[in-house]
Amino acid sequence: MLNKFMKRGQRKPSKSDTDVYSNTHSGNRISESVSTLNVVNQSSHGAAAPSPNNLGLSQQQTVSRGTPATIEPLPMFRDVPVSERQHLFFRKCQICCVQFDFSDTLKMAREKETKRLNLVELVDFVQSGSGKITESNQEEMIRMISVNIFRGLPPSSHEHTGSENIDGEEEEPYLDPSWSHLQLVYELLLRYVVSSDTDAKVAKRFINHSFVLKLLDLFDSEDPREREYLKTILHRIYGKFMVHRPFIRKAINNIFYRFIYETQRHNGIGELLEILGSIINGFALPLKEEHKLFLIRALIPLHKPKSIAMYHQQLTYCITQFVEKDNKLADTVIRGLLKYWPITNCQKETLFLGELEEVLEATQATEFQRCMVPLFKQIARCLNSPHFQTAERALFLWNNEHIVSLIAQNRNVILPLVFEALEKNIQYHWNQAVHGLTVNVRKMFQEMDAKLFEDCQKQYAEKQARVDQAAKQRELMWKKLDAAAAGAATK
Repeated sequence: MLNKFMKRGQRKPSKSDTDVYSNTHSGNRISESVSTLNVVNQSSHGAAAPSPNNLGLSQQQTVSRGTPATIEPLPMFRDVPVSERQHLFFRKCQICCVQFDFSDTLKMAREKETKRLNLVELVDFVQSGSGKITESNQEEMIRMISVNIFRGLPPSSHEHTGSENIDGEEEEPYLDPSWSHLQLVYELLLRYVVSSDTDAKVAKRFINHSFVLKLLDLFDSEDPREREYLKTILHRIYGKFMVHRPFIRKAINNIFYRFIYETQRHNGIGELLEILGSIINGFALPLKEEHKLFLIRALIPLHKPKSIAMYHQQLTYCITQFVEKDNKLADTVIRGLLKYWPITNCQKETLFLGELEEVLEATQATEFQRCMVPLFKQIARCLNSPHFQTAERALFLWNNEHIVSLIAQNRNVILPLVFEALEKNIQYHWNQAVHGLTVNVRKMFQEMDAKLFEDCQKQYAEKQARVDQAAKQRELMWKKLDAAAAGAATK
């Protein structure tokens, strides 16, 4: 029985044990099984290593599992003959697959610097175009890039504290300690994608749908430097690989849907919207139905989350791009804004008013007439907002010449809707700036159409008289009830 157990213990190493691209860390233990590494063993005892032949290493270069390893520097590209540079490129890529623990800056400092220098060399080689990279080297390079950048992101700050950072300005941004390596890896990927030597037909085998999806997952990184690189790289991939374009748009849609209807937390919405702004700008006319549905189902509902302030500028740009390309979408956009109009969040309401002004600038008279009644009912409510910034922002709409011209053409409908709000501001609003702006807008309407203004004034006076009369009757009724109650109590 004992012999059976001993035989079972001597099992053949599985495929996962000899995977040349698996990288795991545990304390001081580094168990990277990366092929063709120039490595010197630090210990003669430890777990058995994979076969040197499988790794492409000499007997002296074999990695001992469970022991720290030192990476020997490789020669520079300029120091080797041109015929050997492709092989050297391959070896440098494999060395750069090794990952390090950056929580301790002093740990394996020489090896970290060696990897950094190799990454710099790879970036310079690709950027200089000194030699076309073979397909096998391209595959190895993308594999190395994947090993380095596709990783589990650390928990977000709100997961540590339980608080929500809506403004995105209250806390210091998280900065990845391994950025000295990550930046070079991202730079290498960017240079590879934009290089004129990179054939999209070949590269699409390595930069495939799976790669793009993993790249999109990284947009949730808290490090703004990483998101900036990701934004540039994804935009370049979208431009170079036409075959991926529908897939990228659909994948971004799915991120938006999950953000809007499930998590309402994502660090990279602003960067994704920046990419989409450029994409929308390049849409051909007439707009496809797919693109209109994207506006209705994804962009307009992005006004719902509380954290809209973090990406509102980019969202406004995308929305106005649609309206400028197709004026008929103005009614859809404005009604969408009204649907998600905030009730108790004054800061968000001020953002909506700013976006509304930009949309109205691109709106034609026909589309304006379709939505002006619900629109100016909402604007009238904003005029009477006790929050002075909201009321002030609403009054600033009358500083826009295009909007004033649209109002003037439809003054018979609009003035009756806002007249009461203007009068209440003049009589009751606490803020002097709001009071002064209201007087100016009132004067503008008076000069625009004196007769209509007088009619509205008369209607308002009659309405106020009815309100006062109803208040007096109500007060009289209460007095009668009080008297009746008092009489009943004395009996």
